[in-house]
Amino acid sequence: QVQLVESGGGLAQPGGSLRLSCEASGHSSVNVKTMGWYRQSPRKERELVVIIDNGGSTKYADSVKGRFTGSRDSAKKAVYLQMDSLNPEDTALYYCAASEEYTIAVVMDYGMDYWGKGVQVTVSS
Repeated sequence: QVQLVESGGGLAQPGGSLRLSCEASGHSSVNVKTMGWYRQSPRKERELVVIIDNGGSTKYADSVKGRFTGSRDSAKKAVYLQMDSLNPEDTALYYCAASEEYTIAVVMDYGMDYWGKGVQVTVSS
């Protein structure tokens, strides 16, 4: 089993920054290869924010390109999300996710295997 624990959410002003962190644990965490972040706001479906595969390749949502930066520490089975130039439309529950698949293409087809409980990000003045 794999547990994903997120941290770092909170309240930011428009134009501000937040950094999210997530670390995988559990006896199956050694199998984690691809990690990423998704988000869901009220009345909207859950959407991809960023995926980072085992080789370091990334896929970002168009809405966050140039503002958000995903990174990971493969040795620690951790993934991070630096969010800059935040705007109110970024308000959502952000979920950490992980997969045992190696590539983004496969994950996009079959989905993530493990999910965190989510951390709230609110952007408001």
